[in-house]
Amino acid sequence: MAQLSLPKDSRPTEGRHFAAPSEATNVKTFRVYRYDPDSGEQPRVDRYEVDLDRCGPMVLDAVIKIKNEIDATLTFRRSCREGICGSCAMNIDGVNTLACTQPISEIKGDVKIYPLPHLPVVKDVVPDMTHFYAQYASMRPWLRTQSVPSPDRERLQSPADREKLDGLYECILCACCSTSCPSYWWNGDRYLGPATLLQTYRWLVDSRDEATGERLDELEDPFRLYRCHTIMNCTNTCPKGLNPAKAIAETKKMLMARRGV
Repeated sequence: MAQLSLPKDSRPTEGRHFAAPSEATNVKTFRVYRYDPDSGEQPRVDRYEVDLDRCGPMVLDAVIKIKNEIDATLTFRRSCREGICGSCAMNIDGVNTLACTQPISEIKGDVKIYPLPHLPVVKDVVPDMTHFYAQYASMRPWLRTQSVPSPDRERLQSPADREKLDGLYECILCACCSTSCPSYWWNGDRYLGPATLLQTYRWLVDSRDEATGERLDELEDPFRLYRCHTIMNCTNTCPKGLNPAKAIAETKKMLMARRGV
């Protein structure tokens, strides 16, 4: 595996320039971060001129066009192209978002594409998500129960209890929120980050789950939860329109209520 670290001076240099065909009249320049750890070279930014008359409307359409028709060495992740899988999360024009749902028309000037910030880079705009997923797995994101389920029926909940999960279960673990959070940048080794904490709250308020006390115990730590300073970057950048900051605040309230505060 490639070494997943940036060189000491990781400021990208100006890279190659790929001009659009001479007959193209509707041209947009895409400035894409390029970095191959195996090469030993500094990161660079390559410029690609794309004919928008022969390209789909989303940034991901342009990135795929670049790889297919201009520069096959470009590396990125993508899958569903519908804002469901979270694979194509990138920093686009300074904002963490999904390339498949970001219209090119909304970006003025050159389109700047970088990997999600403050994560090791595997290659180009592909970040290493190992630690992020490990944090998510650490809170055991599944229904935890002690009671014996009925052999002939599911674990039911009322419509009102089911409604409490709205705005939580839709998280696609794209990491846009966590990688936009300064607290996560500074304390990512111990602070769980907005995405994992949103998912934790999703189980805390699930009426079918019977491990609320245990889940709260796991958050009683100076860093795992309390490094959140309500900066709100997470909520502002979420491509699904979710509110991790609110989920974190509600989790803090649950801990305070348990202490009788």
